[in-house]
Amino acid sequence: MGIWNRIIRPERGDLSPEAAQCLLELNFDPANLQRMHELAIKHQANGLADEERAELSEYRLVGLQLDFLHSKARLSLQRAVGSR
Repeated sequence: MGIWNRIIRPERGDLSPEAAQCLLELNFDPANLQRMHELAIKHQANGLADEERAELSEYRLVGLQLDFLHSKARLSLQRAVGSR
């Protein structure tokens, strides 16, 4: 995630409030959250097939990427409020 972090630079908080709000709206829908939960339960029981393991890995990667984006968006909104 080092490259992604260097691209997004979540510590900058330099997004417009509108852009920040749009990024905060990006998230997993309930069906995806349910699927992640199912995969996590199967993983704990060591019952994942190879394709399920890859799917869980992809969910984790996307989750980390969303965390970076949300971090930058929250910081941007905090700075926008603080500059008023």
